[in-house]
Amino acid sequence: MANTRQFGDLATQLVMESRRSTQTDALLKYNDSLVRSLLREQRRNERISGSPPALLIIQTAVSRNKRCLLAYHSHRIDRLRDLYWAVGGALPHILNNQDTRSKLSPHEVDYLRQYNGSVMEFRSEFSHELDITANITNPPKDLHVLVHVVRDCGVIQTELGSINFQKGQRFMVRRADIEHLIVQGYLEEVS
Repeated sequence: MANTRQFGDLATQLVMESRRSTQTDALLKYNDSLVRSLLREQRRNERISGSPPALLIIQTAVSRNKRCLLAYHSHRIDRLRDLYWAVGGALPHILNNQDTRSKLSPHEVDYLRQYNGSVMEFRSEFSHELDITANITNPPKDLHVLVHVVRDCGVIQTELGSINFQKGQRFMVRRADIEHLIVQGYLEEVS
């Protein structure tokens, strides 16, 4: 009797994992084995035949499992979108981070690439007037900012010319020219 499970146990585990992710404010590794087990349970439940009251219970379990699967994946998509905007829409910055990449399923990587393509297509229409990837929650206070180079980023073309950002150096530059490098973690604002 140790292997006996009730309908919905796997779905409950999936929802609890989403809740843990929310409580710890971290993206947990995609639980492929649990999702596949839940899908197998769904297929088994859909093939069961029996009396109408038994089928009603099975149908309720199938519906609940489906809702839990959708909630789990919706939660992960929301977290991925938040992560995308937190780095200023820099997809390579997300995908090159091995810690983050190891937590994603191949389908989530495809989703991020397609989402990035849609954002870039939309962004190209407004590129001269507006930067939709700019941080709007903390508007800039000054036109220029003092930054410390945390990681080498090479030569960056700014409105006033090119600057070679090498680790350990400090620069006073226009915020608009280097905001994306601050968001991506190459530069750090010195207060």
